[in-house]
Amino acid sequence: MSQDRKKQSLRIGICGLGTVGGGTYNLLNDKKAEITRRVGMNLDIVHVATRHPAPDLAKTGIRVSTNVFDVANDPEVDILVELIGGYEPALELVLLAIENGKNVVTANKALIAVHGNAIFEAARKKGVVVSYESAVAGGIPIIKALREGLAANSIQWLAGIINGTSNYILTEMGEHSRDFPDVLKEAQQLGYAEADPTFDVEGIDAAHKLAILASNAFGIALQFEHVYTEGISHITTADIAYAEELGYRIKHLGITRVTELGIELRVHPTLISEQVLIANVNGVMNAVVVKGDSAGSTLYYGAGAGAEATASSVVADIIDIARAGRDEIQGGSIPPLAFTALRNDLKILDITEIESEYYLRISARDRVGVFAKISQVLTNYGINIEAVIQKEPHGSDFEKGIVPVVLLTSRINEATMDVAIAVLEELDEIDGKIMRIRVEQFDGENG
Repeated sequence: MSQDRKKQSLRIGICGLGTVGGGTYNLLNDKKAEITRRVGMNLDIVHVATRHPAPDLAKTGIRVSTNVFDVANDPEVDILVELIGGYEPALELVLLAIENGKNVVTANKALIAVHGNAIFEAARKKGVVVSYESAVAGGIPIIKALREGLAANSIQWLAGIINGTSNYILTEMGEHSRDFPDVLKEAQQLGYAEADPTFDVEGIDAAHKLAILASNAFGIALQFEHVYTEGISHITTADIAYAEELGYRIKHLGITRVTELGIELRVHPTLISEQVLIANVNGVMNAVVVKGDSAGSTLYYGAGAGAEATASSVVADIIDIARAGRDEIQGGSIPPLAFTALRNDLKILDITEIESEYYLRISARDRVGVFAKISQVLTNYGINIEAVIQKEPHGSDFEKGIVPVVLLTSRINEATMDVAIAVLEELDEIDGKIMRIRVEQFDGENG
């Protein structure tokens, strides 16, 4: 490509023409004039790879392939946009594009979370850019906020609703007293959840995203394998109702925090005060709260998925690369994980090493002195009871003489709580397993 041609246009190859790929294609075409004014050059789609016939595309003069590797090997393509998802062949495709000297834009959070370290190293060696704003929280520019807007801050913690499917399910369970299986089925019918919803409801999707956020927040290598992950399938409408009675909402959160011991990296259901802004983010919407030492708490809210929202972030990445190329910035101006040098001295804490307050729902036999026994066990382990709800038994619980007891505890080490729960579950007065949900107080994020 001549220098003149380079300044006049940047040529794009799109791999995958599904929901996000189609949205990206449409956005690049519909906003072509405005994008050109922003960038100072044309952004031209020259090659598209799709599994399905696309005769209308062929009429436009755009090259259409069924093999994604054709795009990676096309010398006319300057930026490869990977929107096929999954690990393979996405990894091979991205590495081939890098080897061929192409910049890459991807919305593939699983690929970045698991293979990002290797991908970024390959890109560094070739002097190209791999951008992934759309991989986390759809249309919310949270990666850009961490890498640029908050660059002067030492990030203390961040917490986010980063999976819209789980948030939708918990919202419906709370607002309409519907059970998890019923709402999940509806979410699948509406297209919010896949036929196999495991990645969403068991927290794997959120864990991918949290690994990426933590790396950009703290300057550490991507460590998805160390994210503690817990889903929402065990949450009941009773738990949601009890939480609300205590002034809390249950949200499925990704949380990362730097402490004196190391970095917390965890995804799980969490009780948060109803006064906190993020507690009032409902439906399929996403939100991330970031606490910086200088800026304080900042909230980022918006659509976490969908064709237009995600395409907005994909195209924003393309625009950034185009601007950098126009200004002849070698390899991009911002490191892929926000820091020029990553730290390896920060330990990722095991979940047993964190501290939290706890919500405990205990099925206790209706006997004299049972609450005193529960209190004594907790006291023995230095755990204070901050609030309690005791309800009259109903239905089968009434017939079995079982009383639901709900407690909020003081802040305590998780390992200590594990032991205390194990001791409680051994008591003759306790029926079955104890429901445990962590409680977080996000300082500085009051609504």
